This record gives sequence, structure tokens and C-alpha cells, in this order.
Amino acid sequence: MPLTALVAVVAFFAVRPDDDTPAAAPSPSPSASPAPRSTAPVQMAAPALSERAAVVCRALLSQLPNAVRDLRQRPVTAGSEQNAAYGDPAITVACGVPPTSYPPTDWVYPLNRVCWHSAQRAGATVWTTVDREVPVQVTVPGSYDQPGQWTLAFSDPVVASVPSIKDVPTGCTD
Repeated sequence: MPLTALVAVVAFFAVRPDDDTPAAAPSPSPSASPAPRSTAPVQMAAPALSERAAVVCRALLSQLPNAVRDLRQRPVTAGSEQNAAYGDPAITVACGVPPTSYPPTDWVYPLNRVCWHSAQRAGATVWTTVDREVPVQVTVPGSYDQPGQWTLAFSDPVVASVPSIKDVPTGCTD
């Protein structure tokens, strides 16, 4: 045993840094500083809306927050009266989209008094209202965790400005 203890003491002092030697500053990792965030307009389509849909969409856009969590609202290339975008990569909101179609066995999600259907599409989750007079679509890029949580931020503005339909799909009510 004494030989083992002697080896341990020698090894400790051999690898211990000198007290006089300053420790090297940690080098910054590539992910330590945030990547620049784009503030450029987000490319979005602006299909023609009926007069009623245009009024509803303008009302919705007026209710949207300036930021969702730490994502600031960004300009859009078209349809600023019906589209909005947040952050980089952009989470987008499109009002007046065509109604979504889905199999009757698909899940729908009642989130804060709005019923949404979600679908996976090319690197994003697309959430579309299924219980509103004018459909609203939120696209959450795949780089964001828990896309439904991001969609929740838009439920209150939808409730405040987009009337619900009379016959809501099965699964949208309690």
C-alpha cells in the first residue's frame, strides 16, 4: 500500500498546474455568440382576399404582438395586411389561406380556444385553424422546438378578431 500512496502523491504534483501560472482564458466556442438575425423582409405570397376576409385579416394583424418571446416582428414582401413574420428563421402567420383538408382520423388541437390542425411540410410544421370563418395559418420552422407552443402565441389574437364557425370539426370541443 505505501507504494500506491507514493505513486498517487507524485502523480498529483506532476499534473497540478503551478500556482504562479495564470490559467488560459477559455476560447469562445462558435455557438457562444449569437448568429446575426435577419431583419430583411420575409418572402410571403399575398393571394387576393374577398372583402370580408380582407376586413377580418386586417383586424387580426392589428391584434398581433410586436414580438413572440424573443422574436421581433419582421416586414413581409407582400400582403402586410394579411401576413406577418417573426424572427430568423421566420415563423410566419398568413390570414385568408384556403381551408385545410385532412383525413377525419387526423388529430386537431384546441389551443387557447382556437382549434388547429398541424401538418409536417418541408422542414416546418404548418398549423391551420379549422374552426374559424377565415382560416389562419402559422408556419413554424423545424429549428424551433415544440411548434405548438409557438402557435399558442397567436390564439388570443385569432379569438379576438376572427369569428368562429358554427359547425366546428369533431375534436375541437371539450
